[in-house]
Amino acid sequence: MAMSTITRRKSITLSRTTLVTSFCRRFSAASDDNDVVIVGGGPGGYVAAIKAAQLGLKTTCIEKRGALGGTCLNVGCIPSKALLHSSHMYHEAKHAFANHGVKCSSVEIDVAAMMAQKDKAVSNLTRGIEGLFKKNKVNYVKGYGKFLSPSEVSVDTPEGGSTVVKGKHIIVATGSDVKSLPGIEIDEKTIVSSTGALALTEIPKRLVVIGAGYIGLEMGSVWGRLGSEVTVVEFGPEIVPTMDGEVRKQFQRSLEKQGMKFKLKTKVVSVDTSGDVAKLTLEPSAGGEQTTFEADVVLVSAGRVPFTAGLGLDKLGVEMDKLGRILVNERFASNVPGVYAIGDVIPGPMLAHKAEEDGVACVEFIAGKHGHVDYDLVPGVVYTHPEVASVGKTEEQVKTLGVEYRVGKFPFMANSRAKAIDNAEGLVKILAEKETDKILGVHIMSPNAGELIHEAVLALHYGASSEDIARTCHAHPTMSEAVKEAAMATYDKPIHI
Repeated sequence: MAMSTITRRKSITLSRTTLVTSFCRRFSAASDDNDVVIVGGGPGGYVAAIKAAQLGLKTTCIEKRGALGGTCLNVGCIPSKALLHSSHMYHEAKHAFANHGVKCSSVEIDVAAMMAQKDKAVSNLTRGIEGLFKKNKVNYVKGYGKFLSPSEVSVDTPEGGSTVVKGKHIIVATGSDVKSLPGIEIDEKTIVSSTGALALTEIPKRLVVIGAGYIGLEMGSVWGRLGSEVTVVEFGPEIVPTMDGEVRKQFQRSLEKQGMKFKLKTKVVSVDTSGDVAKLTLEPSAGGEQTTFEADVVLVSAGRVPFTAGLGLDKLGVEMDKLGRILVNERFASNVPGVYAIGDVIPGPMLAHKAEEDGVACVEFIAGKHGHVDYDLVPGVVYTHPEVASVGKTEEQVKTLGVEYRVGKFPFMANSRAKAIDNAEGLVKILAEKETDKILGVHIMSPNAGELIHEAVLALHYGASSEDIARTCHAHPTMSEAVKEAAMATYDKPIHI
């Protein structure tokens, strides 16, 4: 029987209603998805999340720790710098104040108070990041995230539940973890990682640091200033192997003058903690007769490894190298569409500020803009006293490249501000191409070298010559004048030596 006109109209109306309802449901489901999901709330992750939100992208950040800032803020850069500063103040009060006419009848150390100040700094900064998330409308999910698909992350929450977070673009920013050594089990009491070294309740009489890199030397400095006998055991022939050779030698001499001892070309075979003290078995790196060495605390600081295990990346087919790092292209995209990675989980310097730059560049690409990070121009800083900071090529690297170059150096002993404050150890060293005078690398050993280096970072980014820095007026008296004088020494002659 033929359908009536009224019936047909009702049918058409119902069909249209159904289509509209279906479309709205689909649109509603899609709107619940994120434009960007970041797995990890460390320096790379939280910066990426804020930048993504600032670019108008709906963003969720997932962090397993329950506190934002990652290793850097919670158990790395920030607490270590707090302890480095506190321990330096104690050391200055005990050994240097009298030179300035400030006399103290007695100076004591309160480890608990020092730790409380460090914890307060960490807590305030963590809450500050949460405030930035709220300000920029970043959704914050606490829990351990694992991939279900290239657009879905399952999150195990601290309360024991689980939820699924969906996103068009998912960024892995899970950072790195302490590198373990065979036969040495970290218990964070006698054998500690950097995390445990930041939370010791007593000053160890004897501290052995395994590894002569940035972290080991910094933590060794903290406890050495407070009274520990510090011995650094390094498998290689030199400390901080990425550092310019000339600067490295001066740096090691400075640390030795402070009481730090070094056992280079030495391997730690095992550590026995069954007795009252830790007994280390050592042998030459090339093999040979074994010896024993005792310590109250052993710090394992042999490097870090990317934290990529347990994320479900293997199930997605995400390509990684033999070190467990995610391989990405210049846009920070992995081989799996929609999955990106930044920071310590990809090749490049394992530094918080590098991760931040990665995060910004990555979300700029996702937003259709252009991002860029030049890993050759990422500054590195060792926050001991004196500090050592560098950017660009070392002299050894320049020689390997076969480039004809000039070297300019200026000692802080000839810097008026350094002499005035009785803190004149160190130098500035600048390497420049001989023909063009273009700066190739800058290396600074001095108090606050980590602040002074950024003039050089900017100069290298803009392809400046040493003469450019030398002809830039620097305020007097300042430590930065040493950078100007080193630049003058590179292309011509300095004034004050």
